[in-house]
Amino acid sequence: MGEGFVNWIQRLSEFALLGLLGLILLLETALAVSHGQASAFLIPVGGLAGLVAVLARSRFRVGSMATLVVVSLVLTLAAALMDDLPVPGMAEAGALMVLTISVLRWVRPLRGAVVLAVAALITLQLSAGLRVGGGTPGGVFEVLFFVGWAVGAIVGAYLRLQQHRREVAVEAVRRSERLDLARELHDLVAHHITGIVVQAQAARAVGEQRPETVLPALDAIATAGGEALTSMRRLVGVLRADEQASRSPGVDLADLRIMVERFAAQGPRASFDIGHGVTDLALPPEVLTTLHRVLQESLTNVRRHAPGAAWVEAALSAPPDLVRLRVRNVGSPGDPRLTRLGGGFGLVGMVERVQALGGRLTAGPTRENGWEVVAEFPAVSASRGR
Repeated sequence: MGEGFVNWIQRLSEFALLGLLGLILLLETALAVSHGQASAFLIPVGGLAGLVAVLARSRFRVGSMATLVVVSLVLTLAAALMDDLPVPGMAEAGALMVLTISVLRWVRPLRGAVVLAVAALITLQLSAGLRVGGGTPGGVFEVLFFVGWAVGAIVGAYLRLQQHRREVAVEAVRRSERLDLARELHDLVAHHITGIVVQAQAARAVGEQRPETVLPALDAIATAGGEALTSMRRLVGVLRADEQASRSPGVDLADLRIMVERFAAQGPRASFDIGHGVTDLALPPEVLTTLHRVLQESLTNVRRHAPGAAWVEAALSAPPDLVRLRVRNVGSPGDPRLTRLGGGFGLVGMVERVQALGGRLTAGPTRENGWEVVAEFPAVSASRGR
């Protein structure tokens, strides 16, 4: 219900806006016909241009505003050379106000949005002052258009501020997730290097008495070194955090199972299925720690956003060339604000962590009136030299 209801409200508001502009355009067309003069038909021409610009604003935000401003200025110049109009063009003015909201919310950089918004204000004032003629009527429309533009500018600026705050928060979550991942990968690489050193020392100790054991030891050292290099490559572009942060050498599948059992003990019921061939040795340590993080965040989201869930199913499987974790709850669709990945900062962090390891994460409602999170990683050779 959540996502469909929100989309329905958005579409309804869009239809209402277009319907209002279309109704004004029809009234202006009727006014032009009754007025009888050729100059009066400039009004519905501007209104039609405004309606088209509003329809195109989602794909051509700058282009639609710039085009409408140019068309409106041309019509204003034509009206100034002809007879005075009964009204300056209300549908056209309304479209400029709507586009002001759009450009101030979305157009980057900010100075470009401000330039377009100021151009719309100048166009509105010229339209009110030159089309109707001097005196009180023109002054009334100038004030009316300024107030309408100011309301649009305030709404657009507010929406832009909210979007900026959200982008800052999302970036903070992503940065924190990168730093956590960097700490974990640092410890995993240290683990690999420690193994290399131990095996090299052992090979040297027994090499003189049993030379035949040196080659297997060198193979193990090469394997461990390759794994260390793989983990180091994953660190490229990941910033390190402060050295006083807590460190852990990683987790195993038993930790994932214990997490699900503790979750189920407090309700709702939960199960965790581990597919054939999925073992601690079959999964790189960095993938295991990320699976732990994804499972933890998924269960937390169920507790927080879907308290009415009947049960939760978690499954870890290894289809060809993949490692897949699927967590879904049944009986509650969850918070509709989380339908898109951008809606929840926890989901943003999970996406950042999974993508840093070359995987992908999807989340959304299911047909069974539930919610599902799926994390997939490319399969990696599992030999560790343990």
